[in-house]
Amino acid sequence: MTEDFYCEEVLSGKTIVKKVLETDNVLAYYHTNPFYPVHIVAIPKKHISSLLTLEESDHPLLLELMTVIQTTAKMVTEENGACRVITNLGKYQDSKHLHWHIVSGSPLK
Repeated sequence: MTEDFYCEEVLSGKTIVKKVLETDNVLAYYHTNPFYPVHIVAIPKKHISSLLTLEESDHPLLLELMTVIQTTAKMVTEENGACRVITNLGKYQDSKHLHWHIVSGSPLK
């Protein structure tokens, strides 16, 4: 796996994704290799390594990202009755780009 799948593949257009919601600065799309029956990923279009590396200047972007996550989570909850919103850090974070998973259902794998 690449160090930053989101910049190198998704945002570059090399990997085509099914978009759920997009703003000028944020993209939410269906995961390309889902671990749940419903598995959406939300990412900032600006490279930020992780939640731990956010800077104060990123706060407006974080607010926009959280708005997209909230809207997506509301949609998934309305359609499926529940969802989880997850981010990973450290060794649990495969791609070194801030991202959130909006998921519903039992793990597929």
